[in-house]
Amino acid sequence: MTVTLADILSAAAVLRGRADATPMVPSPHMETRYGQPFWLKLEMTQPIGAFKLRGALNAVAKLPEGISGVTCCSTGNHGRGVAFAARERGLRAVVCMSELVPKTKVDGIRAFGADVHIRGRSQDTALAESQRLSEEQGLAQISPFDDAHVIAGQGTIGLEMLAKQPDLDMLLVPLSGGGLAAGVAAAAKAINPSIRLVGVSMDRGAAMAASLEAGRPVEVEEVESLADSLGGGIGLDNELTFAMCRDLLDEVVLVSEEEVYRALQTLYYEDRLIAEGACVVGLAAVQTGKVTLTGPTATILTGRNLDMEVFTRVVTGRDVTLGDMTIEGRPYEP
Repeated sequence: MTVTLADILSAAAVLRGRADATPMVPSPHMETRYGQPFWLKLEMTQPIGAFKLRGALNAVAKLPEGISGVTCCSTGNHGRGVAFAARERGLRAVVCMSELVPKTKVDGIRAFGADVHIRGRSQDTALAESQRLSEEQGLAQISPFDDAHVIAGQGTIGLEMLAKQPDLDMLLVPLSGGGLAAGVAAAAKAINPSIRLVGVSMDRGAAMAASLEAGRPVEVEEVESLADSLGGGIGLDNELTFAMCRDLLDEVVLVSEEEVYRALQTLYYEDRLIAEGACVVGLAAVQTGKVTLTGPTATILTGRNLDMEVFTRVVTGRDVTLGDMTIEGRPYEP
């Protein structure tokens, strides 16, 4: 089972006028510094502040009539998307999250009228709660990534990026559970089989990266991260995204918390944009030389639902503490 270009085109019809056509702008700084045109797809301009609205709207639209409500597990943005989509259709939504999810994301989900269940310190525990609710209360469960309709919705981003810049040589895609990476890669490779797809994640708790290296879905320890949206497992019974990422991604690159810190500063001071840490892993990979640009390149700024206190500490060059780790502050240096 996989997701095809036809599925993604079907999702594009569902999303038209609702969650599509986000801006894609050039980064003069990245082009000047690294010698190739560099584009930023601004998914943080979505109504919920994140790309996850695409997959959620498509998945909820495909639910059968008579469903009383929906449930999901989430590190933040998927829950916000599901809550938005459920409210639009008049459905109850229950979002299950771990204790590691920042309060600002929990509050954002509640603002759309969803119930929030906080369980444990891992996405797997939150998933178990969502599965329980689905079985006991008859709620439709919508995976944040391992769902064909969710993947197809996220894949519409790839359609739009290639329509805007058909000559793109490489896409740098934030990699978590793989819904975004799988969908974008499926769309991009169908349009241009020679385009290079690089999945990028943080180097602590990157479940898909660890699973691809192991050759099967594995569990990882989840820790606090500046790129918190990339946290969580991929599920040991993963049906779609593991195989799609294995088959469609050309490379997976990991970046450190310090490198995410510097990339957040770069995006803020050079491009004047505020975004989550998960958004800048592609920039970090280029800045550190882990990815070399060989032609026009683009990345996706996936969301803006961040802890502004932490962001302020980053852009003002102060220390940031993440659990038992402290990132030493440093003022931005061009």
